[in-house]
Amino acid sequence: MSDFFQNGIITTFHKLGELSLKKLEDALREFSRIRPIALILPSLYREFSSGSLQNIMNTLRKINYLNEIVICLDKANSQQFKKVKKTFSSVKKLTIIWNDSPRMKKLYYLLDNNNLSPGKEGKGRAVWISLGYILARRKSRVIVIHDCDIVNYSRNLLARLCYPVTTTHSEYEFCKGYYSRINGKMYGRATRLFFTPFIRALEKILGYLPFLVFMDSFRYALSGEISMRRDLAMAMRIPSDWGLEVGTLAEVYRNMSLNRVCQVDIADTYEHKHQPLVPNDTEKGVLKMTVDIAKSIFRNLALEGVQFSEGFFKTLSNIYLKIAQETVIRYENDAAINGLDFDRHSESLCVEAFAEAIKKAGEDFWQNPSSSPLIPNWHRITAALPNIFDLLTETVKNDSE
Repeated sequence: MSDFFQNGIITTFHKLGELSLKKLEDALREFSRIRPIALILPSLYREFSSGSLQNIMNTLRKINYLNEIVICLDKANSQQFKKVKKTFSSVKKLTIIWNDSPRMKKLYYLLDNNNLSPGKEGKGRAVWISLGYILARRKSRVIVIHDCDIVNYSRNLLARLCYPVTTTHSEYEFCKGYYSRINGKMYGRATRLFFTPFIRALEKILGYLPFLVFMDSFRYALSGEISMRRDLAMAMRIPSDWGLEVGTLAEVYRNMSLNRVCQVDIADTYEHKHQPLVPNDTEKGVLKMTVDIAKSIFRNLALEGVQFSEGFFKTLSNIYLKIAQETVIRYENDAAINGLDFDRHSESLCVEAFAEAIKKAGEDFWQNPSSSPLIPNWHRITAALPNIFDLLTETVKNDSE
């Protein structure tokens, strides 16, 4: 059972005891008559071959309040796309976007030629093109997104993620899911050991900044589970790199009133694929993620009027290291009282690697502060290419035939 403490500047929907799933789904079915719900599943083919996507789809077959489901399939050749399409052919209201198809590549080429780059292949582009497809169909008012590598997926998780922005009893327009990453030990290194200490190190140097307070209000800022209203999806720029989650939060911060933003506890435990952490290699895994997240935060702070110096990033790395080392001790004590395994040496090595990643991010940002991985929002895309929605829906339809 969660606590009921409201911290930070956004509303928190806690998990207080067990609510009947039937009652929750009945309410969503009623709400969805006014606010139809679309679900986006950005998926790599390997998540299909591992069985995790099938598990999610088997669960979705039992749910009747969704208006449409969109799988955006990446890293799949023609035969693999056909296999996925055949496997899920009986799932109602499902569309599969084949992101590697020749037709989709032609569409991306058109965008590039009009200075509207959709970014490199990856989750950010998959989310962006899926949002565009749902916006083009104009059939849903709420859009929900979650990852496809969730091992312990459940109907409760999805229902709780949908509820805050679908309910007709409130006017929240964006919701972030959070959860515990516990399975005999504490996971979630990027959030526990990097992101939160990093934000608090910035707060210590820069003092009170509403943007940093906003970021520090989320219990799991790096989670991939969100829900939003259609208007926000139209206005929001999507980062194409590993800074997707924090870049999305930054767009939310700039585009809406904070009393329309909330977070919700969606699961007692959450298990998915763990990214590898290879010390001294900032081009892959968790360290690559760390560098991209840090650069995203630096870019957004610059937009808030923060002026950086070359020495700032060295100071930041040192202060982060001190705060993070203290954080490790806190988690060690927390793990002990709960009987969890805890490897203090391994956690400390992670912190040291993250400190170096912050230095690398600072160097990259200092050399090219104007570089941005943000994909233009759909307002701009449709203004430049008025027929883009028709082209997109036609491309997806032709690929599916």
